[in-house]
Amino acid sequence: MTEKEKVIPIKTNAAKEVLIHGNEAVVEGAIAAGCRFFAGYPITPATEIAEGMSIRLPKIGGTFIQMEDEMASLGSVVGASLAGVKAMTATSGPGFSLMQEILGYACMIEVPCVVVDVMRGGPSTGLPTSPSQGDVMLARWGSHGTHPIIVLAVSTVEDCFDVTVTAFNFSEKFRTPVIVLSDEIVAHTREKVALPSADGVTIVNRIRPTVPAEWFQPYENTPGGVPPMAIYGDGYRYHTTGLIHDSRGFPTDKKEEIKTFYERIHKKISQRFHEIQIVKNFFTEDADIIIIAYGSVARSSLLAAKTARQNGLKVGLLQLVTLFPFPRKAVETVLRQSRAVIVPEMNLGQISREVKRVNAKHSAVITLNRVDSDLITPKEILAKIQEVV
Repeated sequence: MTEKEKVIPIKTNAAKEVLIHGNEAVVEGAIAAGCRFFAGYPITPATEIAEGMSIRLPKIGGTFIQMEDEMASLGSVVGASLAGVKAMTATSGPGFSLMQEILGYACMIEVPCVVVDVMRGGPSTGLPTSPSQGDVMLARWGSHGTHPIIVLAVSTVEDCFDVTVTAFNFSEKFRTPVIVLSDEIVAHTREKVALPSADGVTIVNRIRPTVPAEWFQPYENTPGGVPPMAIYGDGYRYHTTGLIHDSRGFPTDKKEEIKTFYERIHKKISQRFHEIQIVKNFFTEDADIIIIAYGSVARSSLLAAKTARQNGLKVGLLQLVTLFPFPRKAVETVLRQSRAVIVPEMNLGQISREVKRVNAKHSAVITLNRVDSDLITPKEILAKIQEVV
């Protein structure tokens, strides 16, 4: 953490255990991270996030707006962030599809914000009340162009709090939108969670300029790739455009400036892979069969791994919290040490393709897919383990 990244203690609602579901924990995490603006449009199974923010934000001086659609929702979030307020929206697959144009704009102008996508079956209207993990590649590649993005996934209610805080910190630190993928199972599962006390939450705020106004360059090519961000109204000239721009923010067609822009926005992420790529290891030290999972399927996978261990099988779990940038190093490590990996997903194989891409024939990669609106159960994963054995 650099000197300019301030850690600010804030008040949270409780330092005690509470019984809440995943969407409510997202609200608590956002508030704890300093979010003070939410714009959104109701959609199953994400609506409780908007409802929670509509209750919480006005009580702490924040702003909640129900917008006319999802594009306008993210557009308002971008505007709020440019004005200096930590901002977020929440939606599900159909709404997330509509947000892609504004998401690309946010990537281009490097605006910190958080988008929570509570996945459901699709495409189109799909299965509004059923779980899915079909939006993984949409989260990475939904907006056109060459751009990096940070995508995180939650598995438990506790994750919903912690990962939401992390998403805000990443967005502020790297001046980028961050996407949090949840799903209907995690969103509506109630669990007992201990919300941290005021000094238990680390908060990162965007770096602000310290140079005189006439020296300020809103898209300066800094060593770390993340330029200081002025706030509208602070007295700094700030030109914002969706066109490729130079360090001052004005459109450019100069090849060297175009190249510098693309290299910088990728550099700010690639230089910090070790901070961004978060995984959780369960029983992987001696495992010869390892499950690679994320989201609600990681819950089933953990129980399956524990049960397999009780039956004398050396099975472990690598839970991916960061989906993109893809945690290649962690995945390659388990591929090298195991004779087989199992990748269960509620889609027809999105993360499994990434696993196969980095495999280099180290291990057998076995997929387990389900798209019939039901969760992949521990029993199904255990059956797949038995096939491998």
